[in-house]
Amino acid sequence: MTVLQAIFLGFIQGLTEFLPISSSGHLLLVQKILGISVPTLFFDVVLHCGTLLAVLVALRTDVWNLIRRPFQRITALLVLATAVTAGIAFAFKDRIEEAFKSGEWLGQAFLITALALFISDYLSRRHGKQRNEAEIDAIDAVFIGLLQGIAIAPGISRSGLTLSGALSRRLKRDLAARFSFLLAIPAILGALMLQIRELYKYHHFQSVNPEATIGFLAGVSPAALAAGTLTAAIVGFIAVTFMLNIIRKHSLIGFGIYTALLGLFILLDQTVFHAVF
Repeated sequence: MTVLQAIFLGFIQGLTEFLPISSSGHLLLVQKILGISVPTLFFDVVLHCGTLLAVLVALRTDVWNLIRRPFQRITALLVLATAVTAGIAFAFKDRIEEAFKSGEWLGQAFLITALALFISDYLSRRHGKQRNEAEIDAIDAVFIGLLQGIAIAPGISRSGLTLSGALSRRLKRDLAARFSFLLAIPAILGALMLQIRELYKYHHFQSVNPEATIGFLAGVSPAALAAGTLTAAIVGFIAVTFMLNIIRKHSLIGFGIYTALLGLFILLDQTVFHAVF
């Protein structure tokens, strides 16, 4: 993998991790279009470190408040939502990833993201009082955690579904954004721990099988690693800041239109043109 390819993948990862358009779906699509080989597990780990750093910096005030007062109500709700997500991920992760690995269902997944954004936009605009942080409850946390668990499938946006869930429950827009992005921290940490575990197993396999043909970095140079991670962190920070401002003031309908058109394009290519799939 070249440095330019690493920067490009880092850009895609950082941008789409926090925009409601699916980072996993876009990375899979980009790899299909450009013929870029799937990044190594180690490269994937460090890219996620970049996006984790981005959200920690962007939400540093909220994160510091949770660290100073760990036994507050919002912490318990974040833990509950994360537990629901983890249960779904452990139960269905391998099955869903296998089903989506080829990209066969990518178009439908983007359409699911679009549908969620359209529905949440409609529900959030109904007349009625919006709920503040003191009113968010366990039902909200379970519902949002459930949607985040569904989003382990490539093409279904984690931020898109969690934002949609929060908005459809009539949480105030600023609260919906902050809860969604705070929920990304344990989600990214959990993905990192699983990747590190797999990385350890793979490295151990190499250590007892010295004739293994793929190296630990699989052709990814230290320069490419650094460039990709730095790009993911910088672009991820910009994306989080941008989305916080968008959610507070504007509708998510534009992202819904984009993912709907992208999903239809992929389905059309799969059935008619076969240019990518």
